[in-house]
Amino acid sequence: MALTSTGSIMDATAQAGTGQGAFNVIHLETLEGLIGGAEAAGLPVILQISENCAAFHGGLEAIAAATLAAARTARVPVAVHLDHAQDEALACQAIDLGFTSVMYDGAHLEYEHNVAATARVVAYAHARGVYVEAELGKVGGKDGAHAPGVLTDPREAAAFVAATGVDALAVAVGSSHAMTDRSAALNLERIAALKAALDVPLVLHGSSGVSDANIVAAIAAGMTKINVSTHLNGFFTRAVREYLQRHPEVVDSRKYLGAGRDALVPEAARLLALFAAAQPRH
Repeated sequence: MALTSTGSIMDATAQAGTGQGAFNVIHLETLEGLIGGAEAAGLPVILQISENCAAFHGGLEAIAAATLAAARTARVPVAVHLDHAQDEALACQAIDLGFTSVMYDGAHLEYEHNVAATARVVAYAHARGVYVEAELGKVGGKDGAHAPGVLTDPREAAAFVAATGVDALAVAVGSSHAMTDRSAALNLERIAALKAALDVPLVLHGSSGVSDANIVAAIAAGMTKINVSTHLNGFFTRAVREYLQRHPEVVDSRKYLGAGRDALVPEAARLLALFAAAQPRH
């Protein structure tokens, strides 16, 4: 099993018409908990390291080395993905470090500049056998993400994919990053239209704010890769808080971080199974 190409995981999922969980690594304890969840479910997982995570650790190299090492010894297929890199150089560094995919996020740029920058990353990645995800249509804050103007246009998306050669596309369909409640309303009709217009898998960012039922509906409508971070972080943090409340005398950080790590395992496993069991709409 071990370290596996993102392309092979995504291709198998897209062909089956089901969903693939992609979960964010924050530090070693989340890394271990997420792999534990995948192993408990007996399913592949895509582990994601964001540009923000790299900055928190003072650079990409150390957290990347730990994540790649853990992936190589996992009992299930594990891909390692760079999430939301707005820095082209960081995307190229991740490719050189051995990541199996990168997400270059040029959605903040004007369309023409987004195309040009994304195409440069794609050329660098594909020359080295690495899968590339990009984003079109801003997935913003809670209010903005529900406005019709931020939805990805299917015709523009098709032109963007053709111009850049990306392997997967993250699209704005009503979700929002960093939500701590699960109240986002997805535009299923827009997902279906994007699916019909594109020949690459669709990626749902901001899935923490989407209910189980709506995620399953989104997969049925055409979503393939489901990114989750804040929702899982909540399980980790609540377990740490509860442990410290019950054991205020503890100073060994392994005790409470271990509780957080252990709390991730069943929820990561549950989400992976939920996504993998979703059926495409006929």
